[in-house]
Amino acid sequence: MNPRRHPLLFAWLAASALIVGLGADTALAATASPAKAGQSQAGKKPVEQPDTLVLSDTLNYNDIKKESVFTGNVVMTRGLMTLRSDTLSMHEDAAGFQYGTATVGTGKLVFVRQERPEKYEVIEARGLRAEYDGKTDEFEMIGKAVVTRFVCGKPFDTISGERVKYNQKTDIYEAFGGPNSAAAGGRVRSVAQPTAKIDAAVAECSKKSAKKG
Repeated sequence: MNPRRHPLLFAWLAASALIVGLGADTALAATASPAKAGQSQAGKKPVEQPDTLVLSDTLNYNDIKKESVFTGNVVMTRGLMTLRSDTLSMHEDAAGFQYGTATVGTGKLVFVRQERPEKYEVIEARGLRAEYDGKTDEFEMIGKAVVTRFVCGKPFDTISGERVKYNQKTDIYEAFGGPNSAAAGGRVRSVAQPTAKIDAAVAECSKKSAKKG
């Protein structure tokens, strides 16, 4: 499948940059990698990174390898993003780039949820495995991959396949079919609602929010 731009569904993935050196049931303020530290323009205050919290049953940290392995009921939260898995492995290379892999046991799926309250949106992604590459800024759901965008609590856009990959730098996503696809026949399946329906849902939520306020 040829890569296409789809910022509505996948801009959220940038929020899931993984941090090494976190203890089980421990919160730590996230820091930008050296490769990104100099990207802020002169005279402008750098964007403050959200805190990252990882909860797990066990933690194995190797300071020499700069590698952390969390196991058992893993829950990682970073700002409005939540990741759930059975195992989460994270490491950092010599240049400061971060990499992570989240996996689950048989019959389960890795779950990622990103809330975007300013747009009344929630993005949910599921797959057998989730991988993040900090050097290329790519996030990938692998195996039975499904990504759905909810607006005002209703599902609007859904993409399913064997793999769904997003590149933060280029704002391009790729979806691939295969024998382990979440779509029938090993294909890629994409369902998108008309913009008018999405706008109507946002307007409805906005009115409800104004009444509550």
